[in-house]
Amino acid sequence: MPKALELSVIIPTYKRAQILRHCLDALEKQTVRDHIEVIVVSDGPDEKTADMFLGLSWSFPIKHFAIPKAQQGVARNRAVEKASGKFVLLIGDDILLAPDACEVHLHTHTNLQNPHRSSQTKSEARSPKSEVPVAILGFTTWDPAVGITPVMRWLEETGWQFGYRKIAPFAHQFLPEKMQHRFTYTSHLSLPIRVLRRIPFREDIMLYGWEDIEWGMRLRDRGIRLLYEPDARAFHHHHVEFADSLARMETLGRSVIHVSRLNLALDRRPRGWKLLLYHLLACVPGMRGTHTRAFLRGIRAARRSS
Repeated sequence: MPKALELSVIIPTYKRAQILRHCLDALEKQTVRDHIEVIVVSDGPDEKTADMFLGLSWSFPIKHFAIPKAQQGVARNRAVEKASGKFVLLIGDDILLAPDACEVHLHTHTNLQNPHRSSQTKSEARSPKSEVPVAILGFTTWDPAVGITPVMRWLEETGWQFGYRKIAPFAHQFLPEKMQHRFTYTSHLSLPIRVLRRIPFREDIMLYGWEDIEWGMRLRDRGIRLLYEPDARAFHHHHVEFADSLARMETLGRSVIHVSRLNLALDRRPRGWKLLLYHLLACVPGMRGTHTRAFLRGIRAARRSS
């Protein structure tokens, strides 16, 4: 059994009190809720969220505070400064963890740090041992309760929202280093707090979309391995319509230019033959073509504004 307050759950939020309450209610059901603390950071003035904390309480220690409007990376960095757990679990305010998710994260970290324990987990049996700190990626899928639209299915199938199908062969194993940064999903990822203190999120990324991938590149370059643990499960409580998805794709196009200027090593920006391929895909009918066109519109908008 893990020691008390072994895990600090960090949740950035902004004016989504109702969804956040569902997230916190799921944490209330955790099998190890006596061993976690929760830190919620409002990324900007957020009266409804503040009022919710005045009127409700949970069985675990919880801290809420607001910062001047910035972005999620800044919010996470400020939360880490107040965290006291040995490990940190990063989730979104619309992530509903399965009741044993926190326990799985803690158990996996503990066993990876104690390879001579008599009983091995699946992660131990199928993953190489390492003396360096390890990040653990949990599994997330859409919450059926919100109503799954065709575009939500498409986003999951193609990996534009969740790329778990692409890493299914690496269940309970470390991802190959050359690809692991693409799956550092900060909507459901845990790691030792000392790593986050040593390798914080950049605070000059102002657009949504690639801040976690950029951070994942720096984790990889510092030797931090990423293990995929699908037994730590969660639902994404977020309904997406077709227009919402296209707007998100435009934002991703703008932000890939923004982030690639800050970190020249970012490999998600299409260049050369890859950019040509994107232009060809934009001519394809259906979801693929419309989303590719939206992504390219975002890229063009970012270039024009520079």
